[in-house]
Amino acid sequence: MIPLYDDVPTRRFPVVTLVVILLNVAVFAFELTLPRYGMTLGGFYAKAGATPFELAHGLDVPPGDLVPWWATLFTSMFIHGGWLHLIFNMLYLWIFGNNVEDALGHTRFLGFYLACGLVATATQALIDTGSTAPMIGASGAVAGVLGAYLVLYPRARVLTVFTLGVIFPVVSVPAWILLGLWFALQAMEAVLSFRHTDAGVAFFAHLGGFVIGMGLGFALARRPRRPAPRRA
Repeated sequence: MIPLYDDVPTRRFPVVTLVVILLNVAVFAFELTLPRYGMTLGGFYAKAGATPFELAHGLDVPPGDLVPWWATLFTSMFIHGGWLHLIFNMLYLWIFGNNVEDALGHTRFLGFYLACGLVATATQALIDTGSTAPMIGASGAVAGVLGAYLVLYPRARVLTVFTLGVIFPVVSVPAWILLGLWFALQAMEAVLSFRHTDAGVAFFAHLGGFVIGMGLGFALARRPRRPAPRRA
């Protein structure tokens, strides 16, 4: 499913969403320069990505990280493993993040985004405490944005490309259907990942981010005040 745009207008420019996207792009550009300085991408992921074993046990496992083990909760959500990984995460963030930022406000949205990323990573770490494979990517935080969008704009319509083999229908879909389907697919893949430990995708991070995003989005969104009833 590839969303193209939604029909919800914004009242203010999504400056935080744009800055987060630019920061992710800048980090990815930095990753591309690493081979020139003798560092492999795999080595960089191991040093700056979030490793479940380290998070679960509160320690750094050799080789030493570029940052302390707890700081990888933050650094990992700005690192991506390829162009498609980056593009799809940023596409989802741009389409849905601008409206969530509009509802929460700039400062609240920044805290919301980081909190969703932290909870998402922690969820995956708790599920797979023995894993030494580093987690990278903004998908957990972006999942939180999707969760908030679902509770704030369930009736919005999103023009979406569905990839069905060799055909690619473009359909305007209600947000609650699109995001509900997205969550269901993540849940199915999460269950299947118990059988295939080399899935390579942190599906439980997506689920954790989505759920916390729903809760925080509902709690933090600014809603118009109801006018006081007039007395006769």
